[in-house]
Amino acid sequence: MQKLAKLISNKPFVYSLWFGLSLFLVIKGVLTHQGFNNYTIFKYNFLNTIHQHNLYAYQPEHYYDLNHYGPVFSIIMAPFAILPDGIGVILWVLFNAFVLFKAIELLPLKKDQYVIVLLLCAHELMTASANVQSNPMIAALIILGFNFIKREQDFWAALMIALGAFIKLYGIVGLAFFFFSANKPKFVLSFIFWSAVLFVLPMAISSPSFIVQTYHDWYTDLVIKNSDNQHSSMQEICVTGFIRKTFNYQDLKNMYVIGPALMLFGLSYLRIGAYKFVQYQRLILSSVLIFAVIFSSSAESSTYIIAFVGVAVWFMNLNRPVTGFEIFLLVLALLVTSLSPSDLFPSFIRKQYIVPYKLKSIPCFLIWLKIVYETLTRNFSNEEENKLSSAAV
Repeated sequence: MQKLAKLISNKPFVYSLWFGLSLFLVIKGVLTHQGFNNYTIFKYNFLNTIHQHNLYAYQPEHYYDLNHYGPVFSIIMAPFAILPDGIGVILWVLFNAFVLFKAIELLPLKKDQYVIVLLLCAHELMTASANVQSNPMIAALIILGFNFIKREQDFWAALMIALGAFIKLYGIVGLAFFFFSANKPKFVLSFIFWSAVLFVLPMAISSPSFIVQTYHDWYTDLVIKNSDNQHSSMQEICVTGFIRKTFNYQDLKNMYVIGPALMLFGLSYLRIGAYKFVQYQRLILSSVLIFAVIFSSSAESSTYIIAFVGVAVWFMNLNRPVTGFEIFLLVLALLVTSLSPSDLFPSFIRKQYIVPYKLKSIPCFLIWLKIVYETLTRNFSNEEENKLSSAAV
């Protein structure tokens, strides 16, 4: 048992898993000439921007499916898109893994607890990397927004949150950390500034009129996508999708679920006196990361790297010793949320129950409810870590 404990906290071992699993999959795909459709979509976000082609039109000659990213994403993709595809896709996967690694490493956790967070999330990262998705970067931007606010660097926090929103909208949830800012006017002004900069930035490689039209097209695309998600087996892996499928309630409107969820989420902010405590702040971070996914109609399997970082941070934030119920919730999340898409999970259960009934969302939902309960009931002032943090301030 002691050897196992040393192994799971061993940095070289965990780092090898974190980067190695993702790197292995993408290199294998390159060597076997596997098509990377998502990467091609990302690449053409850049190419279509510079050539002023509609970013959201079908281009079956290049890729299937559609692009759903904002035009500022073209700037992010530029250094990868100009490279040969084999090199570009490898560097893209490593870039996503690295930025999320750094964001987690910078979290205000006890010494080396971030290593356990990396370990818990390594398999979920591999799922995102197998689809060469951008979700690890989106998770990193949300976390970096939190980290910069904690360091009273509101200018950079605003950039992280605005950038996440201009890329894929998910990043806007980082505004939930506004209440932890020590200089709220500076944060607001910085957010306005960066929003303006990011709005016009793609014009540097295109034209003002095309980019303005692209934002209109993006809005239309997202409205259509939200409607289409309700009929997709691989989309809407969220609480709404679970209810819709389990109870055969096809006419269920998203707001019937999101509305009560927002009210529950808002209850956490009634503990104004707890805002100063680091453990409360980490609970809000966990809640935000999970909420952004489990109530999104666009959530798919590879999106859950965002939520699973929230699960891991929640677990490391618990008072020790943890209870049997808390261990049960973590194990359930590891099995059903993280491992279910892989070959390590029984194929029959995955195909007959996990995928059709959107069950991947349920462990995260249960943990999110537990987080909301903790924000309302925990006595943070009696916790030793918070006493030390308050004394330092």
